[in-house]
Amino acid sequence: MDKVGFHYRADRDHYTERDLGQWLPRLKQLDASWIVLNAPIKRAIPEGFIATLKTESIEPVLHFQITPRELPSVDEMILLYENYKKWGVKYVILFDKPNQQESWGSEAWAQSDLTERFLDGFLPLAEAAVAAGLVPVFPPLEPGGDYWDTIFLRGALDGVKRRASKPLLARLMLSAYARMNAKPLSWGGGGPQSWPEAQPYHTPESSQDQQGFRIAEWYLTLSETVLEKKLPTLILGIQGPAPEGEDCVVNLINCARLIARQELEGEDALPEEIIGGAFWVLAGEEENSWFSLEGSPKPIVIAYTREGESQPEAKSTADFRIAHYLLLPSFEWGVADWHLNVTRSFIKRHRPTVGFSLAEAFQAEQVTVVGGEDQFSETELRQLRNQGCLVRRIEGDGTKIASLLAAI
Repeated sequence: MDKVGFHYRADRDHYTERDLGQWLPRLKQLDASWIVLNAPIKRAIPEGFIATLKTESIEPVLHFQITPRELPSVDEMILLYENYKKWGVKYVILFDKPNQQESWGSEAWAQSDLTERFLDGFLPLAEAAVAAGLVPVFPPLEPGGDYWDTIFLRGALDGVKRRASKPLLARLMLSAYARMNAKPLSWGGGGPQSWPEAQPYHTPESSQDQQGFRIAEWYLTLSETVLEKKLPTLILGIQGPAPEGEDCVVNLINCARLIARQELEGEDALPEEIIGGAFWVLAGEEENSWFSLEGSPKPIVIAYTREGESQPEAKSTADFRIAHYLLLPSFEWGVADWHLNVTRSFIKRHRPTVGFSLAEAFQAEQVTVVGGEDQFSETELRQLRNQGCLVRRIEGDGTKIASLLAAI
């Protein structure tokens, strides 16, 4: 669905071509628009991983889970920013849950002016991101949290208004953890104007608060109050549990429908400032993952895609006879020397099986396709993906094809 995405994994260690080959077909199966990647500080996610996601129209969002007690230098981050910008990355989330004591350590936590000290670390990194041409995203806070999230956000936005440059103020985005927390999807709808009795650390039984799927409506109200505008917002970590007696799978699918701007009976539309949402988590051992670590779909996937009715079962890695297939176009008059020449360096570097047969390509774990829709239709490539193949289409003039192949 449009605007719907996923957190990839909880760790920072699965960015190889084999990982991409395993999970890209599943992202395509889910029609993902976004993927939130847990980004390391000491090294970059490989260019080929990023480039393939972009080629497949899946927007990578990099989440640098920095903590105030382990701040990287601005120079370290600038180098990463510049590379990621060159590779097509747009959004970077900086920090994670800075309203939690564990992010700081007990000594730093006990000191005064917590939000100002947070901005001492956040603002230089965010300003550097803007200078590199990226969009910095204010970190998701723990809903409620050790330091009540709406108080923390209000204080931080006050500081941003005073201390940030105009370019940063123009590009800054918000993010929010929109977990269901065993509450109905309407919980907290309308924000603080609709629930004036809700107070930090205390929500009367007759009231509702921000700790639910509609948390962004509370954050947007604060943004409008402090900065006089509602900032674009990405909602993250969408997961159960559902309210007692309700089906979590149904509720998750309804979350996706709301994010995709579909009408849902009995539910108000989400604010237009919410540009997308990411579900927790694509792959993992935990109950809330959509796939097992081995790639087996959970019930939510089957319900979400109805793959049992409309999708052929994807092959496992062991079912493929060919590791990597380079699919080149052929014509009635034969094979163009031009295609062979422009792919020569790629063939020497990767040693793929080279051929001209779509049927043969179905036996490959990875397929690199050289040619546009005139040579290989999107329907044909979708059939490959549905079989579990990792498919990359490369097209353009000779220089562009050579450049794209060099990035793989």
